[in-house]
Amino acid sequence: MERERVERGEPQELVERAKLGDRDAFGELVALYQHEVFTLAVRLVRDTDLAGDVAQDAFIRAWRAMPKFRGDAKFSTWMHRITVNTAWTHRARRNRVRLDPLDAMVPEPHATTLDPVRAGEAASALPKIEEALMQLTDSIRAVVVLKDVYGWTHAEIADHLDISVTAGKVRLHRGRKELRHLLDGYQDGAP
Repeated sequence: MERERVERGEPQELVERAKLGDRDAFGELVALYQHEVFTLAVRLVRDTDLAGDVAQDAFIRAWRAMPKFRGDAKFSTWMHRITVNTAWTHRARRNRVRLDPLDAMVPEPHATTLDPVRAGEAASALPKIEEALMQLTDSIRAVVVLKDVYGWTHAEIADHLDISVTAGKVRLHRGRKELRHLLDGYQDGAP
């Protein structure tokens, strides 16, 4: 239900109150966006523990910067950008990677869209896809995840990662090409 409220429109009243220092209003914004921010963090840092730290730090950064929020972009867009920047900061600081199951990132196929055999094949491919994704550089993996998992437009990706649309398209092309190379043979039955 809260998710529907967020998708229908931005809670401008809460944003305006939070800009004026209203902690309760900001707390409501956190409640509305915490799942979205955490999910993005998990997809970027690939570690649920680290993603929790990233999400918390992103909201702290947002609270501190709230008076400066101009409203040029939607609050959710602004939070995504803060989350992406915070994720890169935490990853650089931590400089270690743990693999989490890709099924946390890719939803289970619905029985109505895939037959059981295809669903089983898709589930068995998840560890290999996860391994291949982790071999991509952070900057390329971010573009691939934002485009292919979240379905963001090239313009949204460019804006969030502070790169040009062309650079985003190049990274996406390189990422997909590298994933195809890394997964080559797997579809033919190779382990």
